[in-house]
Amino acid sequence: MAVSDRKLYNIKLRDRVIELGRRTLIMGILNITPDSFSDGGRFDDYDRALARGFELISAGSDILDIGGESTRPGSAPTPVEVELERVLPIIREVRKNSDIPISIDTEKAEVAIKALEAGADIINDVSSLRFDPDMARVAAQSGAPLILMHMLGIPKTMQVDPVYESVISEIIAFLEERMKYAVENGVDRNQIIVDPGIGFGKTVTHNLKIIRDLDSFSCMDRPILLGASRKRFLGAILGRPEMERELGTAVVDAFGIAGGAHIVRVHDVAFHREAVRVAEAIRDGCFAA
Repeated sequence: MAVSDRKLYNIKLRDRVIELGRRTLIMGILNITPDSFSDGGRFDDYDRALARGFELISAGSDILDIGGESTRPGSAPTPVEVELERVLPIIREVRKNSDIPISIDTEKAEVAIKALEAGADIINDVSSLRFDPDMARVAAQSGAPLILMHMLGIPKTMQVDPVYESVISEIIAFLEERMKYAVENGVDRNQIIVDPGIGFGKTVTHNLKIIRDLDSFSCMDRPILLGASRKRFLGAILGRPEMERELGTAVVDAFGIAGGAHIVRVHDVAFHREAVRVAEAIRDGCFAA
């Protein structure tokens, strides 16, 4: 199996710089929603969500990704007030007790602003600045790292017969255009992370091609985030429900790490910490205890 080069990048947070590429970072997912595709309803209560957040940190998360709106296929938008009520108390409490980098998973500028004020460090916008005209300004003025993800259409319709002539080249073109737009609106290109958007307007075959050819995205000269955890294409391949797709996710992440992924976004951090450690050792071709 070929191993692709992985360039090193420095991303600035408000109080430090984090290095991407020396090792693969693990982003732990905390969905505070009643309807997320995998764990919807499990952590939509404050106490359970907070406990889950600290569990993910204890398990070894390098970044905690907190979201208050489901973007599963077919999902409808969440009112901004509801999203804020879900995420802000958790962000504040996590920040009081931990210095872990926090990512706010939102497509709304108001949520991003208030999340950053509450202690979040990174903006993770699945719309790539398309759904809220003010999001680019928020990213630019805050200086926060910005994750731009490819999505075909919107969550409500993205899985309705997605078609590409060339899935890899079209995703690259989309992300290049979104980065250009961000930079033209004041965002520092050095603060951008790209995500090819596994499962967001893709068939099973599209997803597999993206994972197999992940090294193609290195042409954009930005860190790559891979988010395949428990997604529907794994269910199609394995015939297993969401909570039983960790092994399939680990295989995807191992391929992704070989292909140059800088960050993997997962639900079960404890499980994937071990998988990532082995994949890293294989990638390096050596292990120092």
